[in-house]
Amino acid sequence: MLRGIRPRSRPRNRPEKGVRVMAVLRILSNQGDTKYEWDIARVQQGDADAVAAIREAERIFAQQRARGATAFKVWPGRSAERLDSFDPQAENVVIVPRVAGG
Repeated sequence: MLRGIRPRSRPRNRPEKGVRVMAVLRILSNQGDTKYEWDIARVQQGDADAVAAIREAERIFAQQRARGATAFKVWPGRSAERLDSFDPQAENVVIVPRVAGG
């Protein structure tokens, strides 16, 4: 499920009543960012489309990690936390590809 980023006027940790919190898996590359989003609440409710989206995000996470990429859970105003396994509750995950030196 590929979608654009929605502008936010409130911090993510305090969504407005009735506003869905979308989790984002962002993969950095030399061709730009690729973003995958899923609705955490819909996953918890067992919505088939949301569950499929999170399974696809988990597959992509594992594929990128197998290629040597590093993943981080990030929050505004806080230090990033390195992830070794997929966290479906993380609202913002960034995957950075392996950097080749020379």
